Amino acid sequence: MVEVSQFGKVAVLMGGISAERDVSLISGAAVLKGLQDKGVDAHGIDASPDNIDSLKARGFERAFIVLHGRWGEDGVVQGALQAIDMPYTGSGVLGCALAMDKVRSKQIWQTLGLPTAAYRVLRSEADLEGLVAALGLPLFLKPAREGSSVGVGKVIQESDLLEAYKESAKVGDDVLAEQFISGAELTCTILKGEALPIIRMSTDNEFYDYAAKYESDDTQYSCPAGLSDEQEVRIRSLALEAFNALDCAVWGRVDVMLDGDQNPLLLEVNTVPGMTSHSLVPMAAAATGRSFDDLVVEILATTLTTDGGIA
Repeated sequence: MVEVSQFGKVAVLMGGISAERDVSLISGAAVLKGLQDKGVDAHGIDASPDNIDSLKARGFERAFIVLHGRWGEDGVVQGALQAIDMPYTGSGVLGCALAMDKVRSKQIWQTLGLPTAAYRVLRSEADLEGLVAALGLPLFLKPAREGSSVGVGKVIQESDLLEAYKESAKVGDDVLAEQFISGAELTCTILKGEALPIIRMSTDNEFYDYAAKYESDDTQYSCPAGLSDEQEVRIRSLALEAFNALDCAVWGRVDVMLDGDQNPLLLEVNTVPGMTSHSLVPMAAAATGRSFDDLVVEILATTLTTDGGIA
């Protein structure tokens, strides 16, 4: 048991400057309420590059990061907090940076022999040549360093490829082209070295996109996920291995899909997953008997045993 007085004054960092700002504000409000309901002296901070350095001067002793996407989930804020010697929740600089970069994630997994969907990296329109022959149709295009399915497009016809590429490239990144995977969409929460029960997502949308994640009340979530005991154990083990391979720590979420032969393929790791009413980490935690409020205190408590914010 943790005495909440040990935490001192806590900054719940939310909002930020990424394309996922709106989701972060909702997640942050939920985390803030959960901490306050447990008696934590927590305060919401709409984080920006202008106010991170002043947190210590304002009396804050630690930070709960609920920033999604660029700047908040890619290692930048983590580095800024380490520079002022402030403990924070979640993965460190390296883990965040690697997980945010879908291409580097895949390269590391491939080096370790972990299964991931076939892909190509697109840096210009010239790279579209031969793409369909290599990956087939349909295929997905996504920015290499965004989350929440921002900029993701499904290409069904080759004639739509150029327009989809331009849309994904708007954020200024390399674009990841990924093979279409026909099986179930799954996710596995990692919490303090433990892989929690897997969740299966089902949607009537073309894929589990931004609307299905945050707006639709029709998206279905199954936990248990309907897997055999053997497959559940196998995928949980794979998720934990993939998470550790990227030097991630404390908490996060690993997204997986099953191919036509029911084999798991790794998609990506989220180091600051959503904490909204539609979010998956609280669902997985509930399956283990953890309430939302207990979950956020458990995550915050990890800052008591880290050195200067290095998770």
